[in-house]
Amino acid sequence: QVQLVESGGGLVQSGGSLRLSCVASGFALDRYAIGWFRQAPGKRREGVLCISSTGPYIYYADSVKGRFTISRDKDKNTVYLQMNSLKPEDTAVYYCASADYYYCPSSVQSYRYWGQGTQVSVSS
Repeated sequence: QVQLVESGGGLVQSGGSLRLSCVASGFALDRYAIGWFRQAPGKRREGVLCISSTGPYIYYADSVKGRFTISRDKDKNTVYLQMNSLKPEDTAVYYCASADYYYCPSSVQSYRYWGQGTQVSVSS
């Protein structure tokens, strides 16, 4: 059974850091592009970052450039989202998802499996 499980969320003060983890089971996570998304209350879900199966990554959100990075650990079948210099506007539920392809797609419809999400709250 394919499953993605996020963890690492929590409450942090503005300027702080968190590292989110996305652990996959049922498939080899490094064969597909993995994306991180977030959804704040009352807002649409937006893409944050994506890492391809070969390593290159892209930013979906300009607002996180220079603050967030993405990486993967093949041995642990895990993708990480390192979030630094957090701001209150980063508050959201963060989701990871696996794409249908090895490269990062431009459409959220190209992501097949989703985790349940982890809450990130940044206080001012």
